Amino acid sequence: MYHQKWKKRIIFCLLFILIFFSTIILNILLVKQSAIAVKEEDWDRFLEQKDFIEAVNQVEQHWERDYEKYFDENLGDFSVTAEDIAETLSNISQQTGTKPAVIWVWSRAEQLQLVLITPGKKPEIYSVSDADKPQLINTVRRLNVEITNPRKRNTKSYLESAQKLHKWIVKPLEPALEQEGIDTIMFCLGMGLRTLPLAALHDGENFLIEKYALTRIPAFNLIDTNYNKIKNAEILAMGASEFKELEPLPAVPVEINKITRFTWQGNALMNQDFTVNNLQEQRQKKSYDIVHLATHAEFRPGKPERSYIQFWNDEKIGLDEIEKLKLNDPPVELLVLSACRTALGDRQAELGFAGLTVKSGVRSALASLWNVSDIGTLALMTEFYQHLQKTLLRAEALRQAQIAMIRGEVGINMGELSGTRGELQLPPELSEFGDEIFSHPYYWSAFTLIGNPW
Repeated sequence: MYHQKWKKRIIFCLLFILIFFSTIILNILLVKQSAIAVKEEDWDRFLEQKDFIEAVNQVEQHWERDYEKYFDENLGDFSVTAEDIAETLSNISQQTGTKPAVIWVWSRAEQLQLVLITPGKKPEIYSVSDADKPQLINTVRRLNVEITNPRKRNTKSYLESAQKLHKWIVKPLEPALEQEGIDTIMFCLGMGLRTLPLAALHDGENFLIEKYALTRIPAFNLIDTNYNKIKNAEILAMGASEFKELEPLPAVPVEINKITRFTWQGNALMNQDFTVNNLQEQRQKKSYDIVHLATHAEFRPGKPERSYIQFWNDEKIGLDEIEKLKLNDPPVELLVLSACRTALGDRQAELGFAGLTVKSGVRSALASLWNVSDIGTLALMTEFYQHLQKTLLRAEALRQAQIAMIRGEVGINMGELSGTRGELQLPPELSEFGDEIFSHPYYWSAFTLIGNPW
């Protein structure tokens, strides 16, 4: 009896301790949720008060915390305000000869919220009441499905969603964009929108990319806006065409050879030479402003370690350890991942994709939202690098490449890849694709520039 009483007391004490600590943890979680809710209410409060400058500052701070929470680290102290952004845009405009703007887009419960800042101007706020959150997210998902569905590759089934999203996101801003002569837009997108194929939005006559050079940013505070010309830049191009468990990429050798031998001066390393150690060693010998990785890369749901870049012989680098590549020492001007796949619509995958430049330390990254066909990727990359030589502005080079594909100027004909700068003879293993043009958004709208557009 004596021992049973003590057992009961011990069990009671353990239960009390468990309940006590559970209560503390629950209160902490509630406080965090409450803090987030307060911040979201602050947006509404500042918008209602027409304090648009502070509203932008609140959005920037909130989204910076989103990425810090996802990567579980401090990514930098918030410092750039709405006034600073307008001034930065003016300075960049003078340096680059472009007219850039930043657009923040996020979904509130009953409406879509848009904020626009142009060079030297105060923020302008727009609300779209006929685009509530469920309708907006469903339309984004519909657009992704219609573009990526292989059965609809020869149709324009994507137009309904593309035009509806253009009407909501871009049309309210068009008078201001045209008045300011804007030609380059940085989109800062909220949850559920970060993997939207912006280039495919359509005004009824043209795609958005035909009018503006586009890039997406995680937050203005989280990107390096300095303008550095990449003229005469050297490229380190690495990749693999064969994998143990993943599908082969037979166009990769052609892609890397074309880039390094005929387009840019650089170094090419394939298959067994495509290792993390080799990349580090090559960067120690020479800085290389452009690093091109032609391999599988995936942005998956869940924590950053689930997302990865594939190297040779089953070697992978998770997004959580991408610092090991030392792409920020010195900073790479442009990182290209030419065979990506992203879990469209997943919040964590979106944060990983849009936060790629932040975590890797590069100024800009070119990556794809979905896994474009091997030959389609070759076509886009060939065009992109050729235009980059001419324009030197990253977002504009991507825009010109995508326009060439839209207009049917890029395709396969009689075993040759034709483009705006001539033909490229394809090896026998790629000749099975037959004649094809790449004007459908599936082939070009997946590719997006993240970070600095210049």
